[in-house]
Amino acid sequence: MTFSDINTLGTQRKPFLFISDFKAKNIKVIFLDALEDIEFEIQDTYKSAPHNQLLEKTPITFSKYLEKFDKIIEEIKSGNTYLLNLTAQTKIQTSLSLKEIYNYANAQFKLRYKDEFVCFSPERFVKIEDDKIHTYPMKGTIDASIKDAVNKITNNAKEKAEHIMVVDLLRNDLSIQAKRVKVESFRYITKIEAGNKELLQVSSHISGEVGSFWHDRLGDILESLLPAGSISGAPKKSTLEIIEEVEGYERGYFSGVFGVYDGKTFDSAVMIRFIEKAKEGYIYKSGGGITLDSDANLEYNELIDKVYLP
Repeated sequence: MTFSDINTLGTQRKPFLFISDFKAKNIKVIFLDALEDIEFEIQDTYKSAPHNQLLEKTPITFSKYLEKFDKIIEEIKSGNTYLLNLTAQTKIQTSLSLKEIYNYANAQFKLRYKDEFVCFSPERFVKIEDDKIHTYPMKGTIDASIKDAVNKITNNAKEKAEHIMVVDLLRNDLSIQAKRVKVESFRYITKIEAGNKELLQVSSHISGEVGSFWHDRLGDILESLLPAGSISGAPKKSTLEIIEEVEGYERGYFSGVFGVYDGKTFDSAVMIRFIEKAKEGYIYKSGGGITLDSDANLEYNELIDKVYLP
């Protein structure tokens, strides 16, 4: 299936589930009346059901993380990137199956793809309805238990600069396919239940007008936006090359996008908070944005904090 094929499906108003890997090279399109061993939820609100399921984590060592972090800082100093989302793999242990993980997870966006992977994402990618496109970049995380956490995350110069970069990147991305692009809401706070702790996340809302014929070019719109700016970096092309060199593993479908087209609207999420079934067991993939002002210890702790079952 190609992005051109998605244009055709949009013209036909044929409902489907869309799944793309990080690089937008492996695309799955499954008609909604033909789903087999695949579950998803996309909802504006959800009821959080308490559970006591925790994951045992074996993250990358700090020394190995620091080696990758330092390489990125050198790339920033060389002018090859100014924001890069560095991710890593964490081995986890749990007695739960992927289906059980999916059922326990409390999240606005959830997807289980057979017995291969599951994600429970808090981050919407794009939503298209009423001839408008909306995107909601999420950049900036802090432990809610930290004293004066809201003020600290809001006024942190590094976090603000990182967020501005992502918003600017996505404004430019939307402008490729949309007109009258604007920031509807800038740096608002949402709370996320993260296992045995609560995290605060900083998001923005950007919109643009795509016109009444957006269905006919839905594939073109998606192709122009991928990979998602919030989990790659800026400038996108050179940053993607650095990610390929530095991370040392294949992200696969982690940090890709899944979405649903129902013939009237398209809604989607970035596939973060992601567990993959591998030969050696379960792998949880997570990360965070790196800028010149980033602190390696804080970024490493954030990567680990994002390994949880909500």
